[in-house]
Amino acid sequence: MFAAISKQTLILSLSALLIGATGMARADETQFDKEHPRRAEVNGRLANQNARIKNEVKSGQITKTKAAKLHKEDRQIRGEEKVMASHDGGHITKADQKSLNQQENAVSKQIGK
Repeated sequence: MFAAISKQTLILSLSALLIGATGMARADETQFDKEHPRRAEVNGRLANQNARIKNEVKSGQITKTKAAKLHKEDRQIRGEEKVMASHDGGHITKADQKSLNQQENAVSKQIGK
């Protein structure tokens, strides 16, 4: 009986160790994936548009209501980017990037009008 418990304990301990190591590897991979060139380009554009919107509200070129609408559209694009990346191992495809950039272009054209 004692040998059986020790075996179970050993198996559980090894399983926990493997699961923990896998989780750590995934955490490193996730950080790398966030900086993947296509994701970085899309997210950089979103950050730039956010700054443009804020500047135009400050200068009175657009209303706070319009700014809120534009920020909402950008948040939706960012959410879509995250979903796309989750389907491709943390990366986005060239087709995903093209689609996201087209959406960002549409929001960009609304800024300052």
